[in-house]
Amino acid sequence: MHSLISRLGLGTAQFGLDAGAPVRGRQPETEVREILAVAAERGVALLDAGAASQHGEAVLGAAMARPAPFGIIIKAARGDRGPDYVEAQARSSLARLGINRADAIVVQSAGDLFSPWGQALWDRLREMREAGLFGRVGVSAYASDDPVGLVRRFQPDLIQAPASLLDQRLLTSGALREVHDMGVKVHLRSIFLNGLLFLPPDRVPAHLRGAAGRLSRARRMIAEGRSDPLQAALGFALSRPEADAVIVGAATAAELSAVIAAAASPPPELDWDDMALEDAAILDPAGVAAA
Repeated sequence: MHSLISRLGLGTAQFGLDAGAPVRGRQPETEVREILAVAAERGVALLDAGAASQHGEAVLGAAMARPAPFGIIIKAARGDRGPDYVEAQARSSLARLGINRADAIVVQSAGDLFSPWGQALWDRLREMREAGLFGRVGVSAYASDDPVGLVRRFQPDLIQAPASLLDQRLLTSGALREVHDMGVKVHLRSIFLNGLLFLPPDRVPAHLRGAAGRLSRARRMIAEGRSDPLQAALGFALSRPEADAVIVGAATAAELSAVIAAAASPPPELDWDDMALEDAAILDPAGVAAA
């Protein structure tokens, strides 16, 4: 097994689990089974099922080999309906996935922890961890959420945060390094920044046109370094010492195979610092959706 591939986690957001129709002429269940088979065969370590609906969890559960070849991450329900509801939903997710225990359960918005029900939500998640339902309790955070302050206050086992060669804010600030040094697992997500690096200039959304010049420059630097955007994005993320795992997405087994091949290649020697964008309108969730 290649050491870098073992640090990959597979997200389910692009699986098309709720499309209700064939994807590219194939039933989603068929494609999901093939994606999971490729991931297991090549040594992908984690399956982040946080984006899956109830139906999607059931499809994943039916498609997965037994015993489950991955550590599995699920999302926590919001706490506004009380901790009993949160626990019931978590147990239902485990049942649909066909597992007794997940590697982690993650609060999908750090803002939930600062809501009136935030402490009750967090306390119940930790109780479920102590009961053996989950190995870790984590939080998904953005740069604006102050991950270091979040860790100091709530002491999660895991932080998921966006970082990429285009969005390096939490890396250059040292925030994720500090979180990692506090003994918290760090998962990088949105490493492709919703595919922004792959878009040709004429397909960049209108509200992101201000970044077109910087994006063209980054693509030119990558090409001059005899690499391609996929290999560069993965090489950057997998080379970060702060990252315990890097979450990637794929819509087909062929796409996942391409990601794994790029991850196994030696990272290109590029000036990463010179590719970073700084415009919050582009980098923050309102500007670019997570991917």
